[in-house]
This record gives sequence, structure tokens and C-alpha cells, in this order.
Amino acid sequence: MRIINTIKFYERMFYLKLKGSVAFNVRFENGYNIALGRNIMIKEYSKLSASGGRLIIGDDCYIDRNVVISCHGGNIEIGNFCSFNPNCVIYGHGGLKIGDYVRIATGTIIIPANHTFIKRRIPICKQPISKKGICIGDDVWIGANCVVLDGVEIGRGSIIGAGSIISKSIPEYSVAVGNPAKVIKKR
Repeated sequence: MRIINTIKFYERMFYLKLKGSVAFNVRFENGYNIALGRNIMIKEYSKLSASGGRLIIGDDCYIDRNVVISCHGGNIEIGNFCSFNPNCVIYGHGGLKIGDYVRIATGTIIIPANHTFIKRRIPICKQPISKKGICIGDDVWIGANCVVLDGVEIGRGSIIGAGSIISKSIPEYSVAVGNPAKVIKKR
């Protein structure tokens, strides 16, 4: 793993080539807390931010164009051989751990945090945020335009159908679809 020193690149897009890893027109923020593995491809207009946390990306990962991966005060750990297709938004508020060989299709949103709304006299935006975290096991495929919500664990080898909203944990080797996502069969 290499820590990316991006002081001179802060809040600016640039081209980066380090020992097999390539990034085109990518914005890095708080680079001292970003660690990249070997042979990573990061396509144009993506943003990696470790603001308030630490971002670790394993070896042989592929991040397609216009992907946002932002710690938002939590830590994000991404395993080896993972891919993020265009327009994914990946946050780390309460902590996010993604295993090896995970495929995340276009438009997927992963948010390990949630607004609370206990007191009706206080605007929601002024109430605390709950942060339970999200864990995605090895060899998981998340279809296009899915939303993974706080407190969820997706078990190893699971498949999440396109357009699903995952609000509860999914057991290992399950196929889940819908809003809210429900297990329809085992693999």
C-alpha cells in the first residue's frame, strides 16, 4: 500500500501513475489518509476523499468514471479485485468494509449513516446522525441502481438484484431483490 501525498494536488484534478496504478483527472482530498494497493485503475472525474477518516483500497481494483468514494468522518476499507461502475456514491460515515472480488454496478449508493428524527420541534437536519456501519462480504455482486443503508451486512457470495434497497442484512449465498430487498433464493 502507498499513502498518496496530495498536498500539491489538493482539490485539483490530475493524472497519476504509480507502479501500475493509473488515475485520469481524479480529485483526491486528504491524501495523507488514502492508501492504494497495486494495479488500480481510476477513471476520469472520480473523487476519492478521506476527510475525517481513512480510505484503504486493495490491489487490482477498478473505479470507473464519476465515482465518489468519501469517508465523511468514518473509515472505508476496500478489498482486492473490486470494481465500481460509473456514477456510484460510496460513503463511510459509520464505517464501511468491502471484501474481495466485490462487483458494484452503475448508480449504486452505499450510505453507512442515517438521520434521526426523534424530536418533532427540531429540524431533522439539526438532529444527530446514527452511524452503525456496513459490511459487504467477499464475492458479492450488487446490481445497478441499488441503495445499501446503514447497519446492513451483506453475506459472502450474495447477489443483490438491480434497483433493490437493502435495509436489512442479507445472509451468505443469497439472491435478494426488491424494495425492501428480500431473499428469493439461495445460491
